[in-house]
Amino acid sequence: MNQKIIKTLEYAKILHKLAHHAATSLGKDAVQHLEPIGDFELVKLRLQATDEAVNVERLKGNAPFGGIRDIRSSLHRARIGGMLNSAELLDISTTMFGTRRLKRFILAVHEEYSIPMLKGQVELLTENKSLEDKINSCIDENAVVVDSASIELGRVRSELRTGESRVRERLEQMLRNSSIQKMLQDVLITIRNDRYVIPVKSEYRSNFGGMVHDQSASGATLYIEPDAIVQLNNKIRELKFKEEAEIEKILRALTALVAEQVDVLVYDVDQLAELDFTFAKAGLARELKATMPRLNDRGFIKIKRGRHPLIAADIVVPLDLELGNDFTQIIVTGPNTGGKTVSLKTVGLLSLMAMSGLFVPAEEGSQLCVFDAIYADIGDEQSIEQNLSTFSSHMTNIISILRDMTPKSLVLLDELGAGTDPAEGSALAISILDYIHQIGCRIIATTHYSELKAYAYQTRGTINASMEFDIQTLSPTYRLLVGVPGRSNAFAIAERLGLSRRIIEHARTQVGEEEKRVESMIASLEENRLIAEAERESAERLRREAEEMRRTLEAQQQKFDEQRDKLLEKAERDAREAVAKARREADEVIADLRRMAQEEAGGVKDHRLVEAKRRLDQAAPELREKQVRAAKKRPERIEAGDEVRVVSLGQKGHVVEIVSATEATVQLGIMKMKVEIANLEKIGSTAQKKPAHQVATTVKRTRDDSIRMELDMRGLNMEEALIEADRFLDESFLGNLGQVYLIHGKGTGVLRTGMQEYLRRHKHVKSYRMGNYNEGGAGVTVVELK
Repeated sequence: MNQKIIKTLEYAKILHKLAHHAATSLGKDAVQHLEPIGDFELVKLRLQATDEAVNVERLKGNAPFGGIRDIRSSLHRARIGGMLNSAELLDISTTMFGTRRLKRFILAVHEEYSIPMLKGQVELLTENKSLEDKINSCIDENAVVVDSASIELGRVRSELRTGESRVRERLEQMLRNSSIQKMLQDVLITIRNDRYVIPVKSEYRSNFGGMVHDQSASGATLYIEPDAIVQLNNKIRELKFKEEAEIEKILRALTALVAEQVDVLVYDVDQLAELDFTFAKAGLARELKATMPRLNDRGFIKIKRGRHPLIAADIVVPLDLELGNDFTQIIVTGPNTGGKTVSLKTVGLLSLMAMSGLFVPAEEGSQLCVFDAIYADIGDEQSIEQNLSTFSSHMTNIISILRDMTPKSLVLLDELGAGTDPAEGSALAISILDYIHQIGCRIIATTHYSELKAYAYQTRGTINASMEFDIQTLSPTYRLLVGVPGRSNAFAIAERLGLSRRIIEHARTQVGEEEKRVESMIASLEENRLIAEAERESAERLRREAEEMRRTLEAQQQKFDEQRDKLLEKAERDAREAVAKARREADEVIADLRRMAQEEAGGVKDHRLVEAKRRLDQAAPELREKQVRAAKKRPERIEAGDEVRVVSLGQKGHVVEIVSATEATVQLGIMKMKVEIANLEKIGSTAQKKPAHQVATTVKRTRDDSIRMELDMRGLNMEEALIEADRFLDESFLGNLGQVYLIHGKGTGVLRTGMQEYLRRHKHVKSYRMGNYNEGGAGVTVVELK
């Protein structure tokens, strides 16, 4: 790719952003060598790798590149026989560890989500665990060769520590001597030239024997090695030489091991650089909120709300553009500062990014082409050194473009024909556009010449475009309008700025009728466009609302279906249990009848038959809801004083008073209660003339006859708890209990919250509260019944 074009489109700034996302110096170096390419298949592979890295970050977060270093120079030295120092060997060890960790991370992700390209790359990485362990056994995390690296090194360092201790002891004895202390500048031991010394005042030099190794800047202090420790210091120096020799021996042995694996390690480093570079592209995609473009090699561009990646997200105006299907040329007209140049650069830069395997800041569904080259003549590049004017500079660039372009190239021309006589400039611009059009290139050109508007209308495969301009605010909106030519807006702007109307009207008379008609047509087109766009936005808003409503209804339907399935499943389970229980009871009754028949030789007593029938009646499944519904269908009129049966309870009583059209107060023994009239059955009506044995729907209690004051719901889910609570509250109400306790436990609070919401609407509940400390606290709800 032409470096001048890359510079013009500010591609280097994208690489600078990309380098910030590289985790290692290897990745940063790979970024600096990135260039757009025109190979369609290779670009597809680059984008696939970026897409896989984006998915890895989305699923598992950042890939682990910690510890990986650029060890290529160290490997080269090891190859040619040089000795590596401890820090270089430690870098090689941490890089091998980072390689192994990254490999396992990628393979683990691949088990959950297919990332074939990244998997293929890391499978080729080697795991030199034995070499890594050998280096780590000799060098610690601070790049220091440890005592255990060799037996000889351990022995030498042990002797060295012993010798240093002896020197310090001798010096400390001297420092404790009062006669010596007065000759010292400071009572301390220090080191000069790797030998232990003490600071002596310069005036006592003649009184203090030994060797002078240094003096202070002022000359007032001399650092003297006393004669008494010279031999000890010499011994320490000898031991340090032995230590250095042994360390060198260890480092050379480790370097030799690295040299044996140089080729493998160099390959691994190259793969790590490529992997870090790939994940850097994913990081840039996240920063720019970019998407993966669809690629083609047929010259088609479709950018949906594309954003220039170097303009701040809060001020950039999205670009919508299509080129290469119905038309291959776009002629953009309009005044300066409207955003024409930015639009050109956006198209060019997004194309370069896609051809580099980068995601582009545009909406999903955007399409970009892999061109063999992109050419651009953008900006005023006049040169004083070469004595070139603006026009000459433009022509020089355009001549170069015309010489190098092919039918598979993209050409971007800014201010085509500018810098010379308008008549000649427009004619030259039309001729250049015709030539490029015949070659078959894709081209976007900006111009001020009105003649090119007519050219775009008259030329097949060419379309007008303009940058939107707000007349009310006298400012551009920076939106590209494809299909609408630009207006100069000079008269409107001048009038808004205060120019005399007389002057403006005189100026209008100087404009030809043809130009007036064109301006009028453009104004009409723009008005229609604004109307159509407003209607489109309204339709789009309604579509989004309808889509949201559809999603909401689908979610509700799904929830309803799930609840229905749960209820049906529970109903079937309850029914199976009830039938099984009834079958067991019936089997027991039949067995008892047979036994009684055998025992009494066919003469079964009446009271035994009655008892057996009662047991069969009790074994029948309960049909409370069914009976209540049947009771609601009865049309008898209930009045005060009537003897009635409360259907849901199977109890007889008489009506004390009619409370409302739907409720009556009924005396049941010593208890009065309000009952729905639909749940009452007048005694003596036609409904009661049925044989007694046909009433098989009498509700019997499924619990013990003794009434409890508490219900333990711990361990139940919400649905089961509500059913149990409803049954418990009914029994408590009928038992004339004033206060009961619902034990739901503390837990997550879901059961407590759901139960209290249920109590708030229950017809028998007067009030409820949390339990006191001695009642169970937050694990109990105390309910007061009506």
